[in-house]
Amino acid sequence: MKNYVILLAGGIGKRMQSAIPKQFIEVDGKPIIVHTIENFQENSQVEKIVVVCVKDWIEHVKDLVKKYSLTKVGWVIEGGGTGHDSIRNGVFFLKDKIKSDDFVIVHDAVRPFLPKKIVDEVIRVAHEKGNASSSIVCHPPIVYTDDFESGITDIDREHVMLTASPQAFKYSLVLDCYLTAEQEARHDFTFTSSLLIHCGKRVYFAKGSTCNIKITEKEDIVLFQALLKVKEESLSC
Repeated sequence: MKNYVILLAGGIGKRMQSAIPKQFIEVDGKPIIVHTIENFQENSQVEKIVVVCVKDWIEHVKDLVKKYSLTKVGWVIEGGGTGHDSIRNGVFFLKDKIKSDDFVIVHDAVRPFLPKKIVDEVIRVAHEKGNASSSIVCHPPIVYTDDFESGITDIDREHVMLTASPQAFKYSLVLDCYLTAEQEARHDFTFTSSLLIHCGKRVYFAKGSTCNIKITEKEDIVLFQALLKVKEESLSC
């Protein structure tokens, strides 16, 4: 069995207030998406990558692939109208290209700081359990709100895990779930793990990292720049 990556680069990043999609903003001389791809390019367990991209930027991604010798990027395809649809496009695209017992790793292009040990752990757990979501223990207190202004219910954080990409799945499992979503005309599952739960499947946790930040606001770029200066082996996060 082999491991393939579905890299999501379909967003336009409205909150960043940038003239270009945030995944193409340059940090330390390279676009964010290139930093992200290189994490998988350099991992020997990854076979190939399919980039699911904003339609108008597909040719630009292809140019980046050539410029930075990202040889594991096998395909660049068009994203969908929602995050769910972009993942679905990637899953369905691979239907005649990989085997049912292969695995797909779904990851956000705007999560560029991805220690190798996090990818390896997601792969390990997924191979053992059938799926895995990068997860961290929840430390802050959590309060449920019904009006988004206040709250009176405290949620037991001992039974809460914070999940993020990368998430990995046996291909036959994830394909069946997205086919189910199509039959139900559902397009609102932001995370594949949420779709699995909807389909009655148990989601397994792989040890994640607080350093696996998502570039959403301008200050996240400053944090990413700082993380780039830290050697991976010295990270405890």
